[in-house]
Amino acid sequence: MTPLESQAALPAPGRVAAFLGPRLGGLPRPFWVLWAGQLLNRLGTMVEPFLGLYLTTVRGLSPVQAGAVMAVLGAGSLAGQLAGGALADRVGRRLTLTAGTVATGAAMLALGYVQGIPAIVATAFVLGLVLDMYRPAAAAMVADLISPADRPRAFGLLFWAVNLGWAVAMVLGGALAGHGFLWLFWIDALSCAAFGILVWRAVPETRPKSPAEDRAAGSWTTVLRDRIMVGYVLITTVYTFVLMQGMTTMPLAMKDQGLGPQAYGTAIAANGVLIIAVQPLVGTWLSRRDHSRVLAAGFAVVGIGYGLTAAATDVWGYAGAILVWTLGEIIAASVLQAVVADLSPKHLRGRYSGLYGLSWSGGFLLAPLGGTQLLSAGAPVLWLTCLALGLTAAAAQLALGPAIRHRQRAALAP
Repeated sequence: MTPLESQAALPAPGRVAAFLGPRLGGLPRPFWVLWAGQLLNRLGTMVEPFLGLYLTTVRGLSPVQAGAVMAVLGAGSLAGQLAGGALADRVGRRLTLTAGTVATGAAMLALGYVQGIPAIVATAFVLGLVLDMYRPAAAAMVADLISPADRPRAFGLLFWAVNLGWAVAMVLGGALAGHGFLWLFWIDALSCAAFGILVWRAVPETRPKSPAEDRAAGSWTTVLRDRIMVGYVLITTVYTFVLMQGMTTMPLAMKDQGLGPQAYGTAIAANGVLIIAVQPLVGTWLSRRDHSRVLAAGFAVVGIGYGLTAAATDVWGYAGAILVWTLGEIIAASVLQAVVADLSPKHLRGRYSGLYGLSWSGGFLLAPLGGTQLLSAGAPVLWLTCLALGLTAAAAQLALGPAIRHRQRAALAP
């Protein structure tokens, strides 16, 4: 090939810019610091996905006892989301995020070393309390920094970064678990603390200065009176109950079929790989569609994917089902958090994000609690229940759609 032919084979710079510009351009530097911190944090997320296996193998707990410990972790996370939302509005996003992530690192190490079921339960609750405290602050930061038109794109980029880290962490976590679970606790703890320190050093406070009347009106009572937001949170809780089965009961179901931690790590890595490959291609397009219809489609596909898990008998069968529900996750994630930002007043962004976070913490609480009970009745019962719940969430989101559209139009009106 001649030099002239080689140059002709290269992609035209204008085409590259045209592809990357709408996806990456125009976002401020503090957002990219937050993006890098989320990536770093997720690269170290190794304990939560393997916690059920750790508790049942290293600690010798029964599946029901392990489910109860994970439920306590979820209960702590419920309180942490509320506390994080209130603190983000009162003391600021930056301090809340840093304090929450550094405390998470300390609690993570404590859980890896404590002995006895009472100590494990107590430490799991503390870990849950601080584990997700940063999330409302991070979401409020994005809403503070990014215009409404660009928020779906910004949240989509964060979702992509989280899953890039997730894909790597699952493969490494599965391999390291075979050499000792304490490696997972140390890596997770250090990555959490590094995220908080990075934000503290490189991101300024973004909380808007609200008028005195806004501060006076800023309470949880105000948030809970928003029936549209409360309905949205309830629907998302049903969706997250289904989605979280992949992190809670799926490894236990695979263990029952003779598939160990490495097999689970390989199968679940398909989730991150597909998100990495597909989300940048479709996220911007999906964010321009009607949000409620996009969400309904995503919820339905997630339910179908988990329903297909009932037929899985080996690592490839699980990986195939994971690929299906991952497509639904990609669809829903393109607009999930952006709807919250659109619904929330600027002086209550932390609390609205905290209330929304309850759907994820609630899903993490209910998924092991309900999932292990359903699994004890047989894996098909669990997976077909997930199918029914995914379709129910999709129908409910379609019903709520007109109210969400009305609020979004009102927020954009001059």
